[in-house]
Amino acid sequence: MTRLSQSFPADRAALVAFVTGGDPTPADTGTILDALVEGGADIIELGMPFTDPMADGPSIQEANIRSLNAGTKTADILTIATEFRERHPNTPLVLMGYANPMTIRGPEWFADACVAAGVDGVICVDIPVEEDDSLGDALRAKEVAVIRLATPTTDAKRLPSILNNASGFLYYVSVAGITGLQQAAQASIEEAVARLKAGTDLPVAVGFGVRTPEQAADISRVADGVVVGSAIVEIIGKYGKDAGPHVRDYVKSLSDAIRSAR
Repeated sequence: MTRLSQSFPADRAALVAFVTGGDPTPADTGTILDALVEGGADIIELGMPFTDPMADGPSIQEANIRSLNAGTKTADILTIATEFRERHPNTPLVLMGYANPMTIRGPEWFADACVAAGVDGVICVDIPVEEDDSLGDALRAKEVAVIRLATPTTDAKRLPSILNNASGFLYYVSVAGITGLQQAAQASIEEAVARLKAGTDLPVAVGFGVRTPEQAADISRVADGVVVGSAIVEIIGKYGKDAGPHVRDYVKSLSDAIRSAR
């Protein structure tokens, strides 16, 4: 978790960039991950493709389909992560996805695989805190961060349960919906971030619907991190195996905006 804790600078927000592993193919993902780093991403979220990505909008759903059609397996994602860690020893890497691929071989197996691949944290979208022991205990035992999600409907009664045993950072899903289709009003983001930060010392990163450098800059003035996913995935969908330079340039525009925002 050290890489994660060192990736939220005191003087600016961190840029967290998401792509779906295996999109357009497992062989192409490494180049795209390199482009994220070259563009200035501070933390990488690598999506594990799944047949029913219930929290994701059309862009990431299509990326999951492209990846699965290319034959991507969990073993490929772990290989991509391992090779990324060899090339980028200091950039945090978080696996994001759904419970079935993470738990089907047992939580201890998955935790050990994360450690072997150099993964710093895990976001599991569909395991509620009430079922944390189905994965969280095994990850924490191996010092892999268990990154939790909070939403606009997370009230004061439920927030302590979400924060209990959370680590790495808190991911604030700024809209009550799926990825990529809408963005919350800045005022509501500011109010939510202030409320969350009053309840935790973890960095708070805001995502869902962030597309432009201007949006990223606005959020970065109040949050510790800005998460961008669907817009990057759409570039990959457009350019395929040639997406690297386009991804790099887009991510650089976000990074530059965030770095100059404060």
